[in-house]
Amino acid sequence: MITPETMVELRFRRMTLEDVEQVHAIDVLSFPLPWSERSYRYELTQNQNSRTWVAEALDAHGRTRVVGMIVVWIILDEAHIATIAILPEFRRMHIGQRLLALALEDAIQGGVTQAYLEVRRNNLAAQKMYQRFGFIVNGVRPKYYLDNSEDALLMILTPITIETFRQFGSITPPDDESSH
Repeated sequence: MITPETMVELRFRRMTLEDVEQVHAIDVLSFPLPWSERSYRYELTQNQNSRTWVAEALDAHGRTRVVGMIVVWIILDEAHIATIAILPEFRRMHIGQRLLALALEDAIQGGVTQAYLEVRRNNLAAQKMYQRFGFIVNGVRPKYYLDNSEDALLMILTPITIETFRQFGSITPPDDESSH
């Protein structure tokens, strides 16, 4: 099993169907209401507005492990961050920040001019990361989360440009757009 201590490289790439089991496991460890594996397969095979990415750790023996993921929906000129999560033991290594920068950079190249997301009112760590990108609270969705009726903060980033993300180690995505 690859751990932060045995990781020698971190790669970012498009999510594939082969990643769904590991992505779902990250989701289960991260959220009280995780998406189903079926939902991720839908995002990969049927939702043409979906952009999916993973962070993959490599060890010295060439083994890989998916350690983070993000799903973004592109609707006209808007990017909606649908979900983002990192394996607990790989958190606080800026992987989420880099995934978000990559996904938004890709969205901008597709014509997106603004981004938005919902975040739990009590998820201060995520809010802090989003604020570093320039997201601001734009509203509240009362009792948004079904598990505990917690409010969601609606956060928005507008306008966005590629220069916004250079400081976060963004990675220019591969040209192959067929593997969304």
